[in-house]
Amino acid sequence: MAENTTTRSARRKLSWLTGIAVFFVGLMIWGVATVQPGASYEPQLGLDLQGGTQIILTPTIAEGDQASSEQLTQAVTIIRQRIDGSGVGEAQVSIQGNQNIVVAIPGTPDATTLQLIKASALLEFRPVIVQGISGPAAEGALPVDLETLSNETATTPVNASDTAWITERLQAQFENLDCSLPFRGPGQVDDPTVGLVTCDEYSLYKYILGPVEVQGANISDATAGTVTTQTGASTNTWAVNLEFDGTGSDAFGLVTSRLFGLQSPANQFAITLDGLVITAPSTNAVITNGQAQITGSFTQESATVLADQLKYGALPIGFEVQSQENISATLGSESLRSGLLAGLIGLIFVIIYMAFQYRGLATVVLGSLIVAALLVYLAIAFLSWRQGYRLSLAGVAGLIVAIGITADSFIVYFERIRDELRDGRNLESAVEAGWKRAIRTILISDAVSFTAAVVLYLLTSSSVRGFAFTLGLTTLIDLLVVTMFTHPLVQLLARNKFFASGHRFSGFDLSAREVSYKGRGEFKVSKSLAGGKAEKSSKEAQKRQTIAERKALAGQGDHDE
Repeated sequence: MAENTTTRSARRKLSWLTGIAVFFVGLMIWGVATVQPGASYEPQLGLDLQGGTQIILTPTIAEGDQASSEQLTQAVTIIRQRIDGSGVGEAQVSIQGNQNIVVAIPGTPDATTLQLIKASALLEFRPVIVQGISGPAAEGALPVDLETLSNETATTPVNASDTAWITERLQAQFENLDCSLPFRGPGQVDDPTVGLVTCDEYSLYKYILGPVEVQGANISDATAGTVTTQTGASTNTWAVNLEFDGTGSDAFGLVTSRLFGLQSPANQFAITLDGLVITAPSTNAVITNGQAQITGSFTQESATVLADQLKYGALPIGFEVQSQENISATLGSESLRSGLLAGLIGLIFVIIYMAFQYRGLATVVLGSLIVAALLVYLAIAFLSWRQGYRLSLAGVAGLIVAIGITADSFIVYFERIRDELRDGRNLESAVEAGWKRAIRTILISDAVSFTAAVVLYLLTSSSVRGFAFTLGLTTLIDLLVVTMFTHPLVQLLARNKFFASGHRFSGFDLSAREVSYKGRGEFKVSKSLAGGKAEKSSKEAQKRQTIAERKALAGQGDHDE
């Protein structure tokens, strides 16, 4: 009964592991067959192996001014967060000199990614004072010198919706504004304390807006999702859901309380992004829960981009693209082939050593390494598809190191089995007892490797993170393989006649059982052994003594004298 139970348990583990592999293979086939974005049988490569696009951003500031180091550092952090949040892996963001920011992205980025990088994403909430349809100036109208007009309010405005904010200059600017023509400079930053004349992002409407009442900095979270009805049904219309912090919630509640019930356009609350109105909804209810929703002509992609921009905040200063060019791989496919060749050579040496040391058990090692390699490949390909992970040369180095970690697990397990055989156990019992001893050592070893990988990933630069990620991933897979493949397979082989008989080429040579350590410095030697072999086996058994046993033996010798 015990034999049947062990066999069923081993086969069950092998079946579960096979199911996991088949699931991910099927998932990859489905993704490629249905042309899912990013789905591929091959992992994506990093900047050092594939090349990509380099974008140089230069600050748009007043002539004679200079961006501070704090502003550039903050901009680098925000841009890196945006890129990581969009799923693009292995990107590099750095400061060039004292002014420019260099962004290097693997592959060829699309327009959405470029917009995500360079957009300031300054979100502001302003009340609508005047709304009109954009169009060219009347024929024959004389140009107006705005600088000659007053920009002072005639009376003191009572709130941000007061028409007193409309100065002579703002009124003239509004009347002469043609949204189809460029009217804003790159990276232009508006004064949040005064009124603003601007257009919507589609150049259809023009507005006079009041001062900013809610800042984008008061947004604690932003997510993209579909609009749902009051009954919970989806409308398949994409929107951006906002959640304000305490300050933003209070301010938003006060504004909606004032605008609620007013006539259009005074009841509209314009949401501007980098000075352009993305939506100007009417206030139909007082919102005091700190949650709002931006609707418009969003697609899933555009809604996600805007949510990512708002989530990580606006850039402290405006930027414009100074240059954009393709860059070749710094290491290239030749280095990749060299790295993989090094890994293959290491693998061959591991197999040769295992065959020499453990004979027939080398088949278990080979099978385990093949299974581990398959699972690692599937995991990396899946993460490349779903999470935008890219394999760099540092990651390849982590994979090569993992060969040694996996081989170490086999050695620990096989040596524990041999120790049990020398203690006089039969093979089946030695396999189970050896596994109980080996798994503790394997868990400790893998825990140390995984902890080191996590520390490296969290505290080091992006180039080292690739190594840390693959090291941690392969460590987890090593534990999975040795638990659900190596051990169950050895359990089944222990019931095979070739291995159970202790054949000299099986790796379970039972001759070691004929010399065993009895304790107190005494060895039991089988009479069937020849003198030379017995002496050799006795020396081998003596090597297996613990330090305590050797000290006890030395003390006994002194006492006999």
